[in-house]
Amino acid sequence: MIARVWNGRTPLEKADEYLAFLKERAVPDYSGVEGCLGVYVLRRDKEDAAHFQTLTFWVSEEAIRAFAGDEVLKAKYYPEDDEFLLEFEPEVLHFEVTEGVKLRTE
Repeated sequence: MIARVWNGRTPLEKADEYLAFLKERAVPDYSGVEGCLGVYVLRRDKEDAAHFQTLTFWVSEEAIRAFAGDEVLKAKYYPEDDEFLLEFEPEVLHFEVTEGVKLRTE
């Protein structure tokens, strides 16, 4: 399994709207790809900006390629990101998942 990590920052005043966009557009885009095992969106507000981290889990690099294209480490952006993001990181991070425990939702 591969974990794919993307980071982004928005102005605090746009953070709630950006989170709504992620829920409505980006999360379904990720999760609609065969081989995507899960999507998590993390948010941390600081004094100057809201920091978002998207953590996705994939069965293989081939599954990531179906989502991101041939350059699997290249960050994927949406046209709407121009309205929200303070910068555009060119690449994401990939990690091999070597151990884990399923999260409980209770």
